[in-house]
Amino acid sequence: MTLTRAERCLALLLRLLSRACLALLGLVNPAPPRAVPPPRCELLLVPARRLAARLRAREVTCVEVVEAYVERIKEVNPLINAVVKDRFEEALQEARQVDQLLAEGPDDDFLEEKFPLLGVPITVKEAFALHGMPNTSGLVNRRNVIATSDATVVSRLKQAGAIPLGVTNCSELCMWYESSNKVYGRTNNPYDLQRIVGGSSGVVPNDGQFPDAQGVQTSFLCTGPMCRYAEDLELMLRVMAGPGTNKLKLNEKVSLEKIKFHCMEHDGGSVFVSPVDKEILQAQRKVVEHLESELGVQVRRVAIHKMKYSFQIWSAMMSSKDSNGQEAQLFSDLLGDHGKPVWPLWELIKWLVGMSSHTLPAIALGLTEKLMKLNPSGNAKLVSMGKSLQEEMEALLGPDGVLLYPSHPITAPRHHSPICMPFNFAYTAIFNVLGLPVTQCPLGLSSEGLPLGIQLVAASYNDHLTLAVARYLEKAFGGWVLPGKV
Repeated sequence: MTLTRAERCLALLLRLLSRACLALLGLVNPAPPRAVPPPRCELLLVPARRLAARLRAREVTCVEVVEAYVERIKEVNPLINAVVKDRFEEALQEARQVDQLLAEGPDDDFLEEKFPLLGVPITVKEAFALHGMPNTSGLVNRRNVIATSDATVVSRLKQAGAIPLGVTNCSELCMWYESSNKVYGRTNNPYDLQRIVGGSSGVVPNDGQFPDAQGVQTSFLCTGPMCRYAEDLELMLRVMAGPGTNKLKLNEKVSLEKIKFHCMEHDGGSVFVSPVDKEILQAQRKVVEHLESELGVQVRRVAIHKMKYSFQIWSAMMSSKDSNGQEAQLFSDLLGDHGKPVWPLWELIKWLVGMSSHTLPAIALGLTEKLMKLNPSGNAKLVSMGKSLQEEMEALLGPDGVLLYPSHPITAPRHHSPICMPFNFAYTAIFNVLGLPVTQCPLGLSSEGLPLGIQLVAASYNDHLTLAVARYLEKAFGGWVLPGKV
C-alpha cells in the first residue's frame, strides 16, 4: 500500500510524539547532548596519557588542544624565553589531520596501540634535529643551520602521534646547567624570572642530536623524557627507546614494599660543590619518614666515599678512551663545529673585552679540559676510581634497590651565579658516567616558592623501579606544582 505525502507526515509526527512520551516516562534514553568543550586552560593541565585518551574518545578536538597550548606559549614566552622557534602553523595543520583521522572512526584500541601520543603537543630541545627547525645547540657559528630531517627520538615521537610545537632553549653545546647562549639569550625560571631553569635532562638513542657523542661519550650522554607527571614518563620512555624498551623491564610489576631503599643526603663533603640546602634535606627526610611509616620499609642510610670525587671522576671519564682505544672528542673541537678548533685561553681574553662569540661557561669547560690533559696519570687513577664506584653502586643497589639522593645542592640559583659554583652539576652528572638510570621526583616548593626534589637512582636497566617510586611519591606529595599557585 502506498501512503500519500500527508499520511507519511502524519505517521512521522505520531512516532515523534510517541518517542517524546516514552522519554518523559524514562523508557528510552534521549539523544546525548553535544559535548561542551572544556576550558582551554584546563587542557594545559591534563597528563599526556589522559589527554590522548580524551582525544581518542572525541571529548575534545586536537585543534582545540593545540590552540590552547599555542595561546599559552604566546602569553608566557615573552617572559621566560623557553621556546626559541615555533612551528605553530604546521602544528595546527597536523592537528586538523588528527581530527580528520578521528572523524573517520578507527577503532580506539587500534589508535592507542599504533599512536599512543596521538594529538599530544610536545616541544623539542633545540639540540635535537626537528625538520625545518634550527639546530644550533646554542653555537653562534651554527645559527643558520636548519634541520633537514628528524633526530631518531623526534621521529619516534612524531610516529606515535605527538605534535611538536617548536624547539626550546639549551646551554651552549648542552654542557652547562644554565640555559643561556649567544644565539637565543637566556631562559627564565617560571617560578622566579630572576633564576635559572637548569640546562639538561638509556637505551634511548642520541642520533640526530648536536653535539653528536663519540667514543666513550656515546654511553655517557643519554636522552630522556621530561614530563610534568610521573605517569607520563613510562609512556614517553617506551616511545623514545623503541626496540631498546625490552631492556628496561617496564612490564615487570613492582612491589614497593620489597624495594631496598638507600638514602644519602650529600656527596660526602666535596670542597668543589655547595653544601646541601636545609630545605632540600628536609624534603628528602620527609620522603624517608613517609616510606618507613606508610610502606613499612627500612631506609638504609649510606655513605659512599667515592661520591666525594664526583666532579673529578666525571671530568676524567668524559675525556677517557673507549674500549677500542678511541679518544673522546675534545670540547674545544666541538666549539669550532668540526672546523678550526677553538683556543679556550684566547677566547677568554676575547670574552674579557666583549669580543668572544662563546659563553664564559663554555670557555671555562674548554680550559678545564686542557688542564686535565696535562695530568694523564691522575686522570687514569680517576677513571679507575670511577669504574670502582660503578661496581660499588651496582652491588649496593642490585636488582631491587633504589637510592634517594639530592638532585642539586641548592634550589634554583639566580642568573649568572652558577659560574661561582660551577661544579654543582656533579650531583647529577656522576650518574651519567656511571650508567645508572635516574628519575627526578618533584617534592613541592621551598619557602621562596622554588621547586624542591630528589633523585631516584637504580642499577643499570632498572628504570621500572625508579618510575614506580616516582609515581608513588607523586601521589603522596602532590608532584609538580603549577607556577604561581599558592
